[in-house]
Amino acid sequence: MNASNTIKKYGLEKAFQYIYKDPEHNMMKIMDWVDRFAGNEFESQRKMVREAMNNPDHPYYSFIRKIINDVDPHVMQTLASNFFINAGIDGWKKQEACRKKYQCNIPWTILLDPTSACNLHCTGCWAAEYGNKLNLSFDEIDDIINQGKKLGIYMYIYTGGEPLVKKKDIIQLCKKHDDCIFLCFTNATLIDEAFADEMLEVGNFVPAISIEGFEKATDDRRGAGVYQKVIKAMKLLHDKKLVFGISSCYTSANFESITSEEFYDSLIEMGAYFIWYFHYMPVGNDAAPELMPTPKQRKETYERIRHYRATKPLFAMDFQNDAEYVGGCIAGGRRYLHINAHGDIDPCVFVHYSDSNIREKTLLEALQSPMLMAYHQNQPFNKNMLQPCPMLENPQMLRKMVHDTHAQSTDLQSLESVDHLCSKCDEYAKNWEPVAEELWNNNKEDSI
Repeated sequence: MNASNTIKKYGLEKAFQYIYKDPEHNMMKIMDWVDRFAGNEFESQRKMVREAMNNPDHPYYSFIRKIINDVDPHVMQTLASNFFINAGIDGWKKQEACRKKYQCNIPWTILLDPTSACNLHCTGCWAAEYGNKLNLSFDEIDDIINQGKKLGIYMYIYTGGEPLVKKKDIIQLCKKHDDCIFLCFTNATLIDEAFADEMLEVGNFVPAISIEGFEKATDDRRGAGVYQKVIKAMKLLHDKKLVFGISSCYTSANFESITSEEFYDSLIEMGAYFIWYFHYMPVGNDAAPELMPTPKQRKETYERIRHYRATKPLFAMDFQNDAEYVGGCIAGGRRYLHINAHGDIDPCVFVHYSDSNIREKTLLEALQSPMLMAYHQNQPFNKNMLQPCPMLENPQMLRKMVHDTHAQSTDLQSLESVDHLCSKCDEYAKNWEPVAEELWNNNKEDSI
């Protein structure tokens, strides 16, 4: 079902007419409509949205009004239709049915690398040096999406390389699959006015822009002048009334600045709608384990992000520390998996071990393969949701799964043994465990 048909089928068009006619009085009509179709699903989230709509002291009171006033109506309707209806309510039900039918994980989203190419030469990144050697063709990505939709998957996330090297294909896929929502991790330097206009036309594409912090930190890693190009792209997207967010990786070196209130507030001022924080992972033979945050830094990150989320109008996600909200590790197809530019189907964007390739197996066959079934059978990997990952906090688990299933390294730069990778995490896991236990026990006490 395409976006316009979804809008008509569920009466969204009339609901949005009410909102834009008189937002303050009619916003709740949308929630009444959502409640009617959601049934018992997402009750806590819907309760939070209602509170944010009604309470002027709520940090997201202004955020919701910003979405209504600052986002192009066509973009808002398309994203709402595809995210909340297709990927959420309808897609979730279909995924749950397929999980029961096939007795395996069925993801909510799929991460795809359209290409290994990149237009930048960032310090510590292999992509530019590896070059334009590996690509998923338009037809291959189209086939993956078609297979995914049969399983109820309507959310697709592009990683890389730099996905916008192939922005012509990306826009065509947005048009062909206008019932899906596409997010893209990008350095933003290839976003120009013509591409922004195409984003306005399709309405279902959202960039998550990668920055290292402020200008010096970004340019030191990504190259002189990159930060200003990113700021220019963000201003363009804001002026065009498009939705965009930020992607930032916190390390032992940049933790203080990238999780600072000053940085967070600057993103709000520039018009970002979300930020996705990632913990540095020591993936690859040339990775630097010393960049892994210390337990003290990770705990501080945990506390800072939760404080910001409770007080400021910018939605923050912490990929590692928010596992409690999703029941632990979401990789291995439980909620997502990763397909690289060679077609290898990895359980996680950070775990490059696979026994399947999309050019040799269907998506469902891969989900039923030994490696992804090992994830399915072992999740959650820890009862403490602040120790969710089979690599970072439970490295013995990843070692066992890879050895038992004979999965092979799919690292595009140089093949890395699972023992080499996990050896970089053993000490980290040991040091984080007591801190995680204290935080987890305090959380349980607070919830009583």
